[in-house]
Amino acid sequence: MANIKSAKKRIRTNNARADRNKAVKSAVKTDIKKVDAAIAAKDKSAATEALTPAVSAIQKAANKGIYHKNTAARKIARLTKAVNAL
Repeated sequence: MANIKSAKKRIRTNNARADRNKAVKSAVKTDIKKVDAAIAAKDKSAATEALTPAVSAIQKAANKGIYHKNTAARKIARLTKAVNAL
């Protein structure tokens, strides 16, 4: 455990950010699973409806630095391609 005041604060800050990032990543994964479920059911309209919030969530996570921009672009491209293939 750190002894220096600034190091203690840094630990608290890092933990708070990690919790926030974990929540955002979890929400993104949930949105992606909704799209995947609609794709598995071969329901194009539901997949298209679920795609919009999923793409939005991925882009927001990338803008916040939670995902690298290329990772976000790859996830969006793969989801969109899968929905368009229905």
